[in-house]
Amino acid sequence: MIAFLIGVDGGGSGTRACLAHLPHQASGVPVHLGAGMAGPSGLSLGITNAWTAVEQAIAAAFASAGLPLAPRAAIALGLGLAGVHNRQWAAQFTAANPGYASLALASDGHTTVLGAHDGAAGAIIALGTGSVGEVRLADGRHLEVGGWGFPSGDEAGGAWIGLHAINHMQQSFDGRRPADAFADAVAQACGVAPGGRRDPAAREILQQWLAGASQTRYAQLAPVVLQLAASNDAARAILLAAGTQVARLAHALDADGMLPIALCGGLAAPLRPYLPPALLARVVPARGDSADGALRLIRQHLNQ
Repeated sequence: MIAFLIGVDGGGSGTRACLAHLPHQASGVPVHLGAGMAGPSGLSLGITNAWTAVEQAIAAAFASAGLPLAPRAAIALGLGLAGVHNRQWAAQFTAANPGYASLALASDGHTTVLGAHDGAAGAIIALGTGSVGEVRLADGRHLEVGGWGFPSGDEAGGAWIGLHAINHMQQSFDGRRPADAFADAVAQACGVAPGGRRDPAAREILQQWLAGASQTRYAQLAPVVLQLAASNDAARAILLAAGTQVARLAHALDADGMLPIALCGGLAAPLRPYLPPALLARVVPARGDSADGALRLIRQHLNQ
């Protein structure tokens, strides 16, 4: 018998699980009990890794609520995960269900728009490790823009910002751009010692970093760009370019400008100063996040 609902938001930087108790029928109002965090669970990082992170977040959610971890057979699980658009990955993830009573899987964009507007019509632009825009129309249909994945897409996401930062650093170290504090800060974040620009080993250190870099590692460079943007034109230019990309997502989602748009994800607030004013005028606060939307997703699934 299902006693708990859990909504999971999983991407390239981390995983959040929201625990709720449904005391009566699935159509009732869930009582939120706690939330837990874990490492990344984007499907591009591997199915086993994704399930490991999801289960760690679930365990942390029960712990935060002061409850013992319930048996999987007593849990219905809704998930909004990055990488679900790859049908093979999604099928493999679902097939690897370790025993949860019920499972509903969707993209993190889908669950984010559900959470942001309480299931009503509206659009979201999620800005985290990656980026995606999604709109829920009045007839219940969902349409998606962007979200093609890093490195070919996910413009304005943390990994995209980090990739542009790395490129600036490379050109600065090569002499194609002037030396500056921004390039040095990026190099230090990749393991080069302060003042290591002239160190012959610096290039090898950076190449080793690049050889093992995932979207998560690129995204970890975004804070360096945000920190230097106030004092460095190149860093600021990257963030202004990100703002332009966000505006393009918004226009593609709702060219008429009739629907509310919520900005979600860890980079939503830091990027606000770099967004065009016309876009900011349309932005509304999100009512909930992707984990809340994942809870709504599993409730809908059980009601069906």
